[in-house]
Amino acid sequence: MKNVLERAAENNTEEKVATFRAMQQQSYEFKKQHAQIRAWAFYEHPEINGNCYVAVGGLDSITLYLFLHSIGIRVPAVSVSILEDKSIQEIHKALGVQSLQPMKSKVEVIREYGWPVLSKEIAGKISLLQHPSEKNATVRHAIITGETGAYGGWQKSSRMKLSQKWLEKFGGYENEREGVNYQTPDFLVSDKCCYYLKEKPCSDYARKTGRYPYMGLMASEGGRRQKALMINGCNYISKGTKRSCPFAIFNRQDLLRLALEMEEYYHEHWQEFGARELETIVPAIYGEIVRDPDETLRTTKAQRTGCSMCGFGIHLEKRPHRFDRLWETNPKEWEMWMTHVVQQEDGSWHGWGHVLDYIGVEWRNPEAVVTEYSQIKLKV
Repeated sequence: MKNVLERAAENNTEEKVATFRAMQQQSYEFKKQHAQIRAWAFYEHPEINGNCYVAVGGLDSITLYLFLHSIGIRVPAVSVSILEDKSIQEIHKALGVQSLQPMKSKVEVIREYGWPVLSKEIAGKISLLQHPSEKNATVRHAIITGETGAYGGWQKSSRMKLSQKWLEKFGGYENEREGVNYQTPDFLVSDKCCYYLKEKPCSDYARKTGRYPYMGLMASEGGRRQKALMINGCNYISKGTKRSCPFAIFNRQDLLRLALEMEEYYHEHWQEFGARELETIVPAIYGEIVRDPDETLRTTKAQRTGCSMCGFGIHLEKRPHRFDRLWETNPKEWEMWMTHVVQQEDGSWHGWGHVLDYIGVEWRNPEAVVTEYSQIKLKV
């Protein structure tokens, strides 16, 4: 039985989520004004006192950096730019974004810890199955069965359980203990890539400079951070964590609309950022921001970007997916990632192609896929 405090906490969480969802349904102008108010509230908070920076990656956070600049919040921008597409790196350089170095190379992270595939949450669960110990035995049982035991309130079908589809592919490590008959892959899976490549370098920067981050995260993108944003809102200030996500209630349409506005702002103020003017703030990997006949905004190429070696969410993408786009922009890098990352005991090599085959994602013949897609778009 749940006690009064537990029920009160649940009710409070439900109220916060409901309020957040209601704000997500507000007009674009409301959301833009709200972002400005929350950004300034974070900047002026006594524990922050203007000591901020912007964590910059792709279009979302580039737009955030320019938005903050446009409302008078002039703070440094930093990025582990080497992880991004070359077209994003060019934007960073022209905007004066400070480049940080990752703790390890992308190849080192995969070879040491495993492949970042499916989602950060799922990868973390698979990694636990691949690294059993007495301490994580209860959690591993919950991942296979959904039964949480005492630590999770004796739930029988908790969200800890992997979906049946991925249990079939990755649950074999527990076959003997759980009396099941699942498959076991011949490669490691890990959720540690973001930590070593991005999170640790940025947290080290924050610690050394005493600054706290603005981040371009949106709850509408889902994933592990969605519920945290809904519960904590745009600004979260605690003893261990201080961060601001002014775009938390934005959806993709809001972000692209603001990006177009920031495009105009940039061209009016480009000399405040660097020695040369960019043709556009939209990195080439995204293509252009266009408006369809029904007024929906979209980018003509990539909708989202990340590290060239990242596979989180790849199983949800239609072709041409991110690795097809990588082939389009850098065939040599594509060849390396697809076939030549990890060497097996027999001397042979495999890469993302091997992993994608295992989870049922097509990746071969990217040239034909990209060409067909381009022809369809031209007809449209």
